[in-house]
Amino acid sequence: MTEDVQILWQRCMEMFHSNVSEQQFQTWLSPMKVKSYDAVQKELTVYIPSQFFFEYLEEHFRRLIHITISRFFGEDVNLSYEVEVAGDVTVNQESDNTPVTQAPSSSFTANRSPQLAQAVGLASDLDSQLNVHQSFSNFIEGTSNKLPRSVGQAIAEHPEQQTFNPLFIYGPSGVGKTHLVNAIGMRTKELHPEKRVLYLSAHLFMVQFTDARKNNVFNDFMHFYQSIDMLIVDDVQELAGMTATQNAFFHIFNHLRQNGKQIIMTCDRPPVSLQGMEERLITRFKSGLMAEMEKPEETLRRSILHSIVKHDGLTIPDEVLNYISRNVTGSVRELEGIIHSLLAYSVVYSKDIDLEFAQRILAGRIKVEKKEVTIDQIITCTCELYNVKEEEVFGKSRKAKIVTVRQVSMYLAHKHTKLTTSKIGIYVGNRDHATVLHGIKTIDGRLKVDKELQKALEELESRLIGKTL
Repeated sequence: MTEDVQILWQRCMEMFHSNVSEQQFQTWLSPMKVKSYDAVQKELTVYIPSQFFFEYLEEHFRRLIHITISRFFGEDVNLSYEVEVAGDVTVNQESDNTPVTQAPSSSFTANRSPQLAQAVGLASDLDSQLNVHQSFSNFIEGTSNKLPRSVGQAIAEHPEQQTFNPLFIYGPSGVGKTHLVNAIGMRTKELHPEKRVLYLSAHLFMVQFTDARKNNVFNDFMHFYQSIDMLIVDDVQELAGMTATQNAFFHIFNHLRQNGKQIIMTCDRPPVSLQGMEERLITRFKSGLMAEMEKPEETLRRSILHSIVKHDGLTIPDEVLNYISRNVTGSVRELEGIIHSLLAYSVVYSKDIDLEFAQRILAGRIKVEKKEVTIDQIITCTCELYNVKEEEVFGKSRKAKIVTVRQVSMYLAHKHTKLTTSKIGIYVGNRDHATVLHGIKTIDGRLKVDKELQKALEELESRLIGKTL
């Protein structure tokens, strides 16, 4: 391959990098390697790691890739991928929507020890310990969990692929890590019933390890775990400080990985932040894909709330669910707890769940982050109430109604914002400091005797408070 081709490919990579996020680039585009370029036939061949990569690139980055390739290699270039599969056999695939035909995976049976071969049983004989209620069908996707969910589905559909092995999912408690790994296991069992899938917590692994040594059945313990096709370990941070347990897990990890078996782990922090964990384990945790699950964003929180309400057969108004999703920024478990609390209070006190009821009951449980009122909101609300156009307020009209709207806006801005009178004047049609002070004093005086104005101010402040909830 000529140096010119490498330079062109490097420019392509730079363009990819500048058009996607760092995580997208490192996960999906960086692994692409140019194999060859035939300038006469105008054919560019690119290496990619797997069939799944091909399908994902075609679905999510096809336009970007083709635009970039055309820019640096010419508009008439033909792009084809070469997918590396087991046994160093490759399959060519042009960039379109035709599925890649892939060679069968190599058998790893020969790598097993005689003792292990005897320990291997049928998948139907193994209790996978999976939660049947935690599946992809009730795992709600959002921005905060999109990558691990997509990767998890790909692993379940193609467990023979090694692109995301191990899969290390990390994030704070209650964001759905356990639900997701159970969903991966359930989907794998559904599509590949012959696979031996096992889910367990790291704590249970430690207990089993201790019992195995105590009862002199350590070899059986190791053989059993080395026979698993997909090992899912939840809360792997529990292994911290347990040197002997880590050593056993290290050898199980190595055996499974070397024999093409999938390993999935969850943790409450990224590998680099794990204290009390052997460096050799941390290195292996980082050797696959590390996928972060963050606290759910507001849109996802709202969807989760609707799902909980629908599942439990409850009737809760949308305004209540919107109030909760805006102000509860914690975990999925917290959202579930709040819904159950509302239901309990509703039953005990025989009250319908409306916004006022929810605010009163949840006052001690959630901290409502009150947003500041803006002068733009004040002017808009005041103009709507008095049915006046905003440009009239900003203008020079001296009509009584317009002057009232202008002065009420100044009064409310002075009361509810941190703006100086000079800045308020700028917002309300470039009035000076003295004019704003006069308007504030005028409204303050009128409020003492004008009941209609008092009512109007109460209505305006009620609307403005509603915008901050």
